[in-house]
Amino acid sequence: MNLRQPSESVECRGASVKIVDPAAILLAATGPEPVELLHGAPFPGSLRAVTMTAGSRLSTSGPVYRFVGTARVWRGGMDAVRSGLTGPVGVMIAKQMATRDPLRFAARTASLAGETIRRLGERPEDLPKERTVADAASGLSARVTYEVEPAGLPQQISVTVTAEGSRRADAVLTPYLRGFVTLFFGVLADLHGEDLDGSYTITRNPEISDKAPQRVTLDQVGGLDHIVRQLREVAVSFNHPEAMARWGARRPQGILLFGPPGTGKTMLATALAHEIRGELREVRTPEILDRWLGASERNIKKIFAEARRYTRPTVLLFDEFDSIISYTGGGQDAAGQAINSVAGIFKQEMNTLIEENPQVIVVATTNFPDRVDASLIRSGRFDIKLSVPKPDTDGRAEIIAKMLRRLITTYETPGFRMFGDDVDARELAVACPGATGADLREALRRVQLHKAMQEASGYAPAPISQSELFQALTTVSPA
Repeated sequence: MNLRQPSESVECRGASVKIVDPAAILLAATGPEPVELLHGAPFPGSLRAVTMTAGSRLSTSGPVYRFVGTARVWRGGMDAVRSGLTGPVGVMIAKQMATRDPLRFAARTASLAGETIRRLGERPEDLPKERTVADAASGLSARVTYEVEPAGLPQQISVTVTAEGSRRADAVLTPYLRGFVTLFFGVLADLHGEDLDGSYTITRNPEISDKAPQRVTLDQVGGLDHIVRQLREVAVSFNHPEAMARWGARRPQGILLFGPPGTGKTMLATALAHEIRGELREVRTPEILDRWLGASERNIKKIFAEARRYTRPTVLLFDEFDSIISYTGGGQDAAGQAINSVAGIFKQEMNTLIEENPQVIVVATTNFPDRVDASLIRSGRFDIKLSVPKPDTDGRAEIIAKMLRRLITTYETPGFRMFGDDVDARELAVACPGATGADLREALRRVQLHKAMQEASGYAPAPISQSELFQALTTVSPA
C-alpha cells in the first residue's frame, strides 16, 4: 500500500507550489462540482481571498477541464500603510505617528498610498478589464478579468483567471494543471508587484494541506464506507435546496449514531458539518442538566431557541445523548420527573425544528442506545439511525493508511522522513484485532512523542519503523 501520494513541484515567480496527486485532482474535477484546491494558504498582505478550483464542463466538441482562480487585491488606505511598515516608507509613517499630528498624518497616509500603488505595479484605473496570458509548456491560455471597486481609498481589485483545455478519453492531462498553476501564480505576483516568496500546496483534500487548519472531513474517515455514503447524501440535500423544493422533499431532521466507544461517532458529526459547508454546535451534559428545579427545562428550550436563529447550515450535536436525555418513564421521584420533563420538551422542540429552520440538522451520539427511549428517536425526529461498529481488518488498514498519509503530507519535508519504507498498513491492521480508530490514533501519538523526545534529548532518531508501530499498537489493542 503506497502511503506517499505522488506530487509535483512548480516554481513560479518566487513561489514554490507543491501539487499533491495531480492525477487524482483531475479525476475529481470530472465530478458534478468543482474541486477546491487551495485551503487556507497564507498569501502576502496585498492579496486576499485567493481561491483556485478545477472542474469540467461539456461542450459540443466533448468534455473540457475548467480551471478558475480568483483573488482580491487591496491597495491604498491603512492596508497600504501596513504593507509599507517594514521599509523606508514605514519609517516615515512611524515618525508622523509619533508627532500625533492628525492632519500631517492624514497627508502622509495619502502620499504613502500613492507610493504603495506605484510600488505594486499598475494603477487600478489603468488595468485592462480583460487580457490573455499563455503557458508555452502546456499550450494552455487563460483569460484574466479585472474589476475595480470602490472608487477612492482603499481600493479593491477583484481578479478572475479562467482557463479551459480539452480532455481526451485516453489520457489525464496533468500538464494542464501545472500550466494553470504557473499562469495563476504569475498573475498573483504581477498584482502583488514582486515575487511571492512562499510555499503553497495544491490538493483536493484540505486535511493534507500543511497551511490549512486541521479539519475533519468525510474523505478522512476510513472503514465506514456505508455510513460515509449516507452522510454525503445528507450533505447533497443541504447543498441543493432548489432540487429539494422542486420535489417537495424533506431531508432528514435528525441522525442517531450509536456504537462502541472510540469508533468515530463524534468525528462523523464533525465531518458532516464540514460537508454541508456549515458549523458544528456541540451540546454537552452540563449545558442542560441543572440541580435547580425547572433549570434543565429552561436550558433545553434555550438551546433550541438559539438553533432556530442560526443563519448558516449547522450540525447541532448532542454528544453522549443517553447522559443528557435519559430514559423516559424511569421513575416518579423528583429526579425522574425532571428527566421526563426534559425528554418531553426535547420531543416537542424536535417536532417543529426543521420547518422553522431548515438550516439545522440534529445529530445525537450514544454508546448505549438501549438507554434512550424509543419515542425520542422515532422517525420524524431521528430519520436516520446508523450503527458505527468497530472496524474490521480492511477498515483498520484503511484508517491506518489515511492517518499515515496525512502525517506524511503534513510533516515530511525534503531531508526529513517521518516513516520508514518498511511501514505496511495492512500488516499493522492484522496485528491489532478489535482496535478502534481512537486506539489507532493513540498508538501513533505515542510513537510520535517518543521520536520527538529522542530528538529533544540530542539524538537523531531514524524514521518510525514497522516494528515501532507494531509495538505501540499491541499496547493499545484490546485483544
